[in-house]
Amino acid sequence: MNHSPFTRSRTVDRILVVDDTPDNCLLIQAILQDEGYQVELADSGKEALRLIEQSPPDLVLLDVMMPGMDGYEVTRRIRANPALPFMPILLTTAYDQPSVAQGLDTGADDFIRKPVHFDELLARVRALLRLKHSVDERDQIARQREDFVSRLTHDLRTPLVAADRMLNLMAQGALGDLSDDVQDAIATMIRSNANLLTMVNTLLEVYRYEAGRKTLVFSPVNLAELAQEVVKELGGTRSRSGERAIAIVDR
Repeated sequence: MNHSPFTRSRTVDRILVVDDTPDNCLLIQAILQDEGYQVELADSGKEALRLIEQSPPDLVLLDVMMPGMDGYEVTRRIRANPALPFMPILLTTAYDQPSVAQGLDTGADDFIRKPVHFDELLARVRALLRLKHSVDERDQIARQREDFVSRLTHDLRTPLVAADRMLNLMAQGALGDLSDDVQDAIATMIRSNANLLTMVNTLLEVYRYEAGRKTLVFSPVNLAELAQEVVKELGGTRSRSGERAIAIVDR
């Protein structure tokens, strides 16, 4: 059976449960482990951040109301750390807490009310893990695409640069005297080779632009001069059976 190179490997999802109440941690741990998840526990925001930086989990189940560092601050610090990969954050909050919007604004992805209903908890966990897997797959595709473009442009550049050097040596007479027709043909090949090299470089620039790492800079172009250059390039390749006249109108 053939598998896509982008298929996610079958690994057990890791969930970090953060709650300062041991009974809550142990109960949620038992529920999640019964579903096949790997569960780690933290009893404070500080401990949670230490575990996350040490080994980022696939999902964080985070209590809002904790002494010292609350769930909002933990969420803010996770989202502010550029070294961490994306991980969904599911906040648990009591019914009498009206500031769910605050948690979402700080970077949480979802919330669930206490007391927790197990079916709802598992449904939200599954939904957020699907989001995590989707983001991971997107990032993997982006990395593989970047690697492909980098290798492609390198593999194309190498023979073009070598051809450019050889053609210039020939144009300089390194292989002996050349007739005028051969010199014209070599000059055309040098220009065409340079155009191909420019196209390869442009391919890389287009990818960088699409990836958001490049901005476009527009500059004016004289279309008449561009057309004249194209006509000149094609002039040496016209058929012997006939010629076409091309008029360039400069307005």
